[in-house]
Amino acid sequence: MTATQSQDVQQRRLQQDSIQLSGRTIYLNPFLYWRRFDSNTDRWLREPGQLTEDQIAANRLRFYPELAWDQLDDHATAVHDGAVEMFLKSLELISTFHPELGSGQMLEVERKMTITKKKAFERWVDKALRRRNREEQRDQRRFERTRFLSAWREWLSMEATHKALVPMVMLMVLSAVGGWSLGAGQSACPTLSLPSGQTERS
Repeated sequence: MTATQSQDVQQRRLQQDSIQLSGRTIYLNPFLYWRRFDSNTDRWLREPGQLTEDQIAANRLRFYPELAWDQLDDHATAVHDGAVEMFLKSLELISTFHPELGSGQMLEVERKMTITKKKAFERWVDKALRRRNREEQRDQRRFERTRFLSAWREWLSMEATHKALVPMVMLMVLSAVGGWSLGAGQSACPTLSLPSGQTERS
């Protein structure tokens, strides 16, 4: 791809990610404001589940009037709920960074955002949910490993376990010593076999 083509692609993306209002460029992509975020705002934006279920449910039809929500499976519902959350967060950030925008202008921002950002928000939320699911599974496996080892350590440290283990260990040691001495005795006294020629002469 040439430099001119690359600039054209970036220009098209920027046109999708922004809107011109009163001679000002308003970014619709919330991540284009990241240089102005503090760490708390960044975490709030990036992690789904920061807004209440009531807030999200009340705005489902606002951003997805075409969806039959009751026919979506659990994952699809979570993805679209996350996208609704991204819309709400993005609008809140835009109104924070551009307090001069009136209600009509904010409505225009919302309209263009709804048209251009749905798929991008859905992809972002889907990746975030899958990443969270992998981390939860990894944490669960680590917790189960820790619990298993802790249970073994606790069992081994019990006095009753010590009383049961001592005879077992002694029995294993005696069995090993007995087996070794029996094997050593057999190897020390091998049976003498005469050569076949001597057997015939005698």
